[in-house]
Amino acid sequence: MSHRTSSRTRFEFVRWYPFDLAAVSIGAVLAFLIVTAFGSGDGLRLFVTMPLALFLPGYALVSVLFPARERDARETAATAAEARPRGIDVTERVGLGFVLSLAIVPLAVLLLPITGWGLTAASVAAALALVTVVAAQLGVVRRLRTPDAERFSVSPISSLGRLRGDDSAVATASSVLLVVAIGTAVGALLVGFLLPVAGGGYTELALYSEDEDGELVAGALPSEVGPGESIPVTVSIENQEGDQQRYTVVVQEQVIEDGEVVERTELRRIDTTVSDGATASGERSVTPTAEPGETVRISMLLYQGEPPATPTNENAAEETHFWVEVTGE
Repeated sequence: MSHRTSSRTRFEFVRWYPFDLAAVSIGAVLAFLIVTAFGSGDGLRLFVTMPLALFLPGYALVSVLFPARERDARETAATAAEARPRGIDVTERVGLGFVLSLAIVPLAVLLLPITGWGLTAASVAAALALVTVVAAQLGVVRRLRTPDAERFSVSPISSLGRLRGDDSAVATASSVLLVVAIGTAVGALLVGFLLPVAGGGYTELALYSEDEDGELVAGALPSEVGPGESIPVTVSIENQEGDQQRYTVVVQEQVIEDGEVVERTELRRIDTTVSDGATASGERSVTPTAEPGETVRISMLLYQGEPPATPTNENAAEETHFWVEVTGE
C-alpha cells in the first residue's frame, strides 16, 4: 500500500498538467526546430510557421490571464471571499489567442534588431518559441493555483484518470508519457539555443564617406563632380556566411532612361577575402566617365567569387548605388 501511495504522489502534478499547454509548448519547440532546419521555400516550414506566428504565443498568454473556466450565469459571489478569477470559454480563448499573437509578433520584430540575435527567420522563430514556452509554464502555475471546480481544463488525461480511478495503471502510464514529452520539449529548446541549426548566413555591402570631422557616415556621397574628378568612397563588406568568402565588387557606371539601363561602363573591380564574422572596409576612388551635364548611376555590384560576363544589379548577390551629375566646370 505504501508503494502505491508513493507512486500516486510522484505523478500527482503531472497527471493534472494542462494538456493544451503541454501541446502548445511542444508545438512551439517543434516549429522552431523545423524553421531552422529547412529552407525558406520548404512547404513544411511554411506550415509550422503559421501557428507559431499567429496562434501559439497568444494562446499561452491568454492562459496566464484567464486560468479559470467560464463562470455559469447561475454562479454568483456573495462575498469578496468567494470571488475567483474571471474565466472565458474556449471560443474566446481561441479568438484572443489570434489577437494577442498578432500583437506579439510585431513587438518581437522591433526588438530583435537591437539584440545580439539579429533579425532572421531563425531568431524570430526562437523568440516566439521562447515566449510561448515561458508563458505556457506561467499559465500552468496560474491554473494549478485555481480551485479544481473553477479551473479551466481540456485535459483528456485528467478526465481518463478520474474515470478509471486515481490508482489505475492507465493513468500512471499516461503520466509517465507526459513527463517524457515535456522533458523532450524543454531539452529540445535548450539544444536549439545552445547548438542552433544552421539557418543560412548573409553578406552585407555598405558605402560610406568621410564628413568634415573625418568620421565615416552613410548617405553623404557627393551628388555633383567635375569632369575627371574622383569620388572617394569607403566600401564595407560584412561576412556572416559561416566560412571565409572571396568577394568581387564591380563598380559600374550606368546610364538610365525610362527606368532601364541603356549603357554600362565598368569603372573598376575590387577583390577581397573576408573571414567569417569579420568586416572588411577600405577607401577606393571612383571616377565617372560621363559627359558634362549628364547624370549617371554608380552601382556597386557584389559577387561571391567571379562575377558573370555581364554584371547587373539583378544578378548581383548584393548591390548598392548612388547618383551623381557631372557638371560643366
